[in-house]
Amino acid sequence: MGNLSGMIDIEAYAKQALEKIKREGRYRIFAELERNRGNFPKAKMYMDDKKKEVTIWCSNDYLGMGQHPKVISAMHQALDRYGAGAGGTRNISGTTHAHVLLEKEIADLHAKEAALLFSSGYVSNWAALSCLGSHLDNVVILSDAGNHASMIEGIRHSKCKKIIWKHNDPEDLGKKLEECDPKQPKIIAFESIYSMSGDIAPIAEICDLAEKHGAMTYLDEVHAVGMYGPRGGGVAEREGLMDRITVIEGTLGKAFGVMGGYIASSNNICDFIRSFSSGFIFTTALPPAVVAGATASIQHLKMSNMERTEHKARVNQVRSKLNEIGIPHLENEGHIVPIVVKDPVKCKFISDSLLDHYGIYIQPINYPTVPKGTERLRITPSGVHTKSDIEHLGRALNDLWSQCALSRIAA
Repeated sequence: MGNLSGMIDIEAYAKQALEKIKREGRYRIFAELERNRGNFPKAKMYMDDKKKEVTIWCSNDYLGMGQHPKVISAMHQALDRYGAGAGGTRNISGTTHAHVLLEKEIADLHAKEAALLFSSGYVSNWAALSCLGSHLDNVVILSDAGNHASMIEGIRHSKCKKIIWKHNDPEDLGKKLEECDPKQPKIIAFESIYSMSGDIAPIAEICDLAEKHGAMTYLDEVHAVGMYGPRGGGVAEREGLMDRITVIEGTLGKAFGVMGGYIASSNNICDFIRSFSSGFIFTTALPPAVVAGATASIQHLKMSNMERTEHKARVNQVRSKLNEIGIPHLENEGHIVPIVVKDPVKCKFISDSLLDHYGIYIQPINYPTVPKGTERLRITPSGVHTKSDIEHLGRALNDLWSQCALSRIAA
């Protein structure tokens, strides 16, 4: 038997690490929820063999499309037609007619030649950026400092050169581009809406810089697709800029209410990533029923603005209520309402109290999702929250803000 003195006691290490994040207020507990079709954002929460009704205020199903009759019907029909699973990877046996139809629908949504499906938005970012970064000779990726973990991981995995520019700062991006070799291939990677702050990127200015310096643009629209633009194509569609973006990445699991991720780009770029990305090649395809549901959701939101209009009204009502009671929140042009608590223990206490005493479910957002000292409650109103829901949320936050002796803003 070899020398085992150097072996790590993984049980002890795991226990100590967990105790540490519990002391810091960063330990995450998953709520066991059961969404009620036709009654969202209400849900049942299972706790200690009991059930209680809660109202969800932190879902990414912004428009309630996860319960839309057209989406549910399409999924039922596809399940009866195709069966449960896709049967394998897209390369082997997992490409069904439903997958092809969805990719055509996505390409049309973003006015691109082609689209490519992935199992999630995380995977689509990781797979596409790692593929581009590892295969393009001498490429440098210029990444916004606020980019999502999936983009950071994809860039890191590519092992290409990366440059981080100040969040939403075209001036800093311009300086970084000036420092690059004019002949060096460049990709500017950024998001349209940043999930933890809700702010929107200056896309037109970034495109101006990209065109001036001969750079590709890679835009993550996961929190914007379905939500913005006349057909739900995102912020780039709303601002008439989709044709200036090289690659648009999106998700089917937020406003579209189903599951999956994608990129939309030219035929050649999509085919290149399809052919060389391990994250695509070796992943089992999405189930056809999920794909059909996403197709129905996109088709509906291309034609209907009602959901977007209702949603915008609810967001404005939530912001007005918070202003009325003096609860500080980050102002932004988007639909995400971050209430910054700046203390992990108080943030978790408020979250727990909202759930235990008011039946309101809002998860605390702590480090490492956000920097230490910026802990927050991230409220994501949906178009199906009611005026009564908003009033109840306001009363609960007003009580807990006073209990925690947190500062307020002037009405």
